[in-house]
Amino acid sequence: MIILGIDPGSRITGFGLVKKSGNNTAHLENGTLFLDSKEQYKDRLVYLYQEIQALVNAFQPEALAIENIFYHKNPKSVQKLGEARGVAILAGAISGLSIFEYTPLEVKKAVTGHGNATKEQVQYMVRRLLNLKDLAEENASDALGVALCHAHSCNHMNSDLNKATTPTNRAQELLKKANFYR
Repeated sequence: MIILGIDPGSRITGFGLVKKSGNNTAHLENGTLFLDSKEQYKDRLVYLYQEIQALVNAFQPEALAIENIFYHKNPKSVQKLGEARGVAILAGAISGLSIFEYTPLEVKKAVTGHGNATKEQVQYMVRRLLNLKDLAEENASDALGVALCHAHSCNHMNSDLNKATTPTNRAQELLKKANFYR
């Protein structure tokens, strides 16, 4: 499975692509989209949409993993970040990708083992986990972290699906044994 990770931003958006095969996750590509601040805002959003579509067409991912909004002091920044996220999600959804959202805490925990990791720690672990020659740019590294978080989550989702007794099945079994269910 190919996963496109996105670290959204209204001025800088990071992307990272990884390929998940069994227990192995390999780096495919990463980069940063610089949305020209001299352009009108609507034109930046169009550019973001087109670039994500180009990545989808080039790499044919099956899933888009995107970082969820964390709150800033400036409400206008949160609004613009939400709009950029919306454009990225729309680009993935129109392409038929499955969309998954992860909080910064979930990403840090999946990549470094703890949720209080610094950006530098995330960059270092992304480099180590994907055997990158150099550190990826900060936003690209965050996007690769989101993709790795999803790849790690896929392992848990698949193992739950393969278990004979999932929580839903256990609940149904308990209900069948209950007096009121008969």
